[in-house]
Amino acid sequence: MEGGGGGVVSSSSEKESGGSSYTYWVREAKQDAAPLPVPRKLTPGEDLSKSSNHLGSAWNKAGTWEEKNLNKWATERIKELVLSVGSLEFSSGKAEIEEVSRCTGDAFLVTVRNKKRVGYTYEITLKVKGEWLIGEEKKKYKGSLDIAEFSFGELDDLQVEVKLNDEKDLVHLDKQRIRQDMKMFLKPLREKLLEFEAELKER
Repeated sequence: MEGGGGGVVSSSSEKESGGSSYTYWVREAKQDAAPLPVPRKLTPGEDLSKSSNHLGSAWNKAGTWEEKNLNKWATERIKELVLSVGSLEFSSGKAEIEEVSRCTGDAFLVTVRNKKRVGYTYEITLKVKGEWLIGEEKKKYKGSLDIAEFSFGELDDLQVEVKLNDEKDLVHLDKQRIRQDMKMFLKPLREKLLEFEAELKER
């Protein structure tokens, strides 16, 4: 192109093909253009992983949502605590928790907006063995305590179902008495699970 604007910075080009033409403009680098970003290494004082007032992972700086699975710890801890109940003495006998035959559920720690929340849902079945005075003779019996689904903050409503093994030779009143005795495990079990909740809050 020809013409008088001698101060033109941009360049142009013209191509004719079949009677058509086009013009394109190329921007030249100028001193006032924004510089390219330069990578900078963090100093020790800026280490995100050492932030003292931030909960959760260093990558989750905004603290929007982060969930941590605590199943392994929770399952083992519940087993330890309920087994530590040990034995109970009754008016006509005694019994003890022999084994945790089932302990299933989920426990978790959630960080939301830099605030920590914990929760769990579990079910447990315990094997119990004991000795009771039936008539004038002490007899050994086994049974199970089944605690259906229980969750964080709901232990006041904890219920236990008692099942007695080999009860065919027992009269109705003796069956009732042994079942009522075995239900007395509910109170110490609730106390142990409250202890578990307190420990979970500190995770």
